[in-house]
Amino acid sequence: MSCSHSKTSCLVQAKAYSFPRIADLPLFVTALFFSSTIFAQAIPSTVTVQTGDPKIVLSAPPTVSPANSGNAASLFTPITSSNTPQIYTKGMPSGATDMDLRQLWMELKLNNPQLSSLRESYLSAKATVPQINAPANPQVGLVWSGMPANSPFALGAANTPTAANPGGISSNNAISVAQPFQFPGKRSLASEIANTNAEALLAQSESIYLQLGAQLSTLYYGALAAQKQLQVLKESVVRLEMIKNVAKARYSNNAAAYIEYLNAQVSQSAAQADQFNVERQLQVALKSINTLVGRHSREQLVLRGDVRRAINSVPTLIELEDYAETSHPSLKSSALQLESARKGVTLAKKAYLPDFQVIGSSYTPRGPFSANNGAMFYQFELDLVIPLYFFTKERYGVEQAQRTQAAAEAGNISNRQQISLAVNSAYANYEQVKNQTQFLKERQVPQADAAYKVGLTQYSNNGQGFNDLLTAQTQLRVLEVQLALAESNLLQAQAVLLVTSGKEPF
Repeated sequence: MSCSHSKTSCLVQAKAYSFPRIADLPLFVTALFFSSTIFAQAIPSTVTVQTGDPKIVLSAPPTVSPANSGNAASLFTPITSSNTPQIYTKGMPSGATDMDLRQLWMELKLNNPQLSSLRESYLSAKATVPQINAPANPQVGLVWSGMPANSPFALGAANTPTAANPGGISSNNAISVAQPFQFPGKRSLASEIANTNAEALLAQSESIYLQLGAQLSTLYYGALAAQKQLQVLKESVVRLEMIKNVAKARYSNNAAAYIEYLNAQVSQSAAQADQFNVERQLQVALKSINTLVGRHSREQLVLRGDVRRAINSVPTLIELEDYAETSHPSLKSSALQLESARKGVTLAKKAYLPDFQVIGSSYTPRGPFSANNGAMFYQFELDLVIPLYFFTKERYGVEQAQRTQAAAEAGNISNRQQISLAVNSAYANYEQVKNQTQFLKERQVPQADAAYKVGLTQYSNNGQGFNDLLTAQTQLRVLEVQLALAESNLLQAQAVLLVTSGKEPF
């Protein structure tokens, strides 16, 4: 007897056959198992991104790394209408967008507002470097003297004899140009400190990028787990439909009680009700992913990826620790801050050295706005700006710089310890989740699947044990959901481990 999954009642079909034809039910079960296998095929892992803005090429996103610091000078041009930064959030496209994890990370790097703010802060800090390294502005002065009382400025009256002033007035006028200079090495060292601080800010932005990426990976694999749970629940509904049809057929032949059919129907409704909660969790995860990558939360997003194909072997703990010590952005930032603090001590000690000022003047016995009526002569002046008041400011400036260096050294050591501890903890968590996933995949789920198939076969061949069959089906569904969650947790632990070590999880 064959029985489809449509709404056609198997009870009517069962009445057309005699009772011994129930032995043909295993053929029906085999066909349904074949259809369930086709239904549970894996999701493809390679997709093509279709975004609403065709000008954005995700294959070459703006890289946030020290390697691009040399190109920052091209960004220091004045802001015009052509190079004004655009808003880092895009409008809602008309169609859905398919993305895998790598493409989501690229979208995160390109469009996340927090990362965009950090990039602009880095470029702002880099813009201060040429300002600090530039020479001090010169001073131009205009001087005229010898003005008598009641003759303000005496403009245009140079050396004009009068009864009150037989010798003339405004007899010593000058034009001067003053140029201050710092002691050699001060300005260049200050610009180096500013540049080091800017690179430390860039390293901090890379660390924030990895943290946001770990959050994105967690949401991504959680959403894939929700998709897998929906698939498991749909398969469970199909299995319960088979049990329900067998119960109806047996009831029509007076071989089972009607309560068995009702119990199977109740279990099927419970599995369908569980789909509503999982669908809500999936929608929340998709909205969170959209917001994290700088898209509108209501944009349509389809996640593509094969969870089992994404489970790869990770490096050893020693390799991850070595990589973190040499390449983690947070450790780069703390090392750059320590370097900046050491240069700050050197700069503070240079405060004991005097600065200079050179003044060149041109004198002539005329008014500033009158014709020249005398010989012109010149004057050169060299001034020293020396530390005074018993080096009070300089002494405390050196002490402040030294204490800043000590704080940076302690912070660098603490940061290294925290990174090493985080790598060890993430690796231990990864190993634990990996063992749990392997145990579910290799032992518990196959055992539950075998128990369900044996129970269904026995019950289909006019055997007893309906409650055992229902229990086996429920246990199989629970273990399959647990396996989906365990695989998701394994990938999340894998991503967190790699991110904690300073790597991207792909």
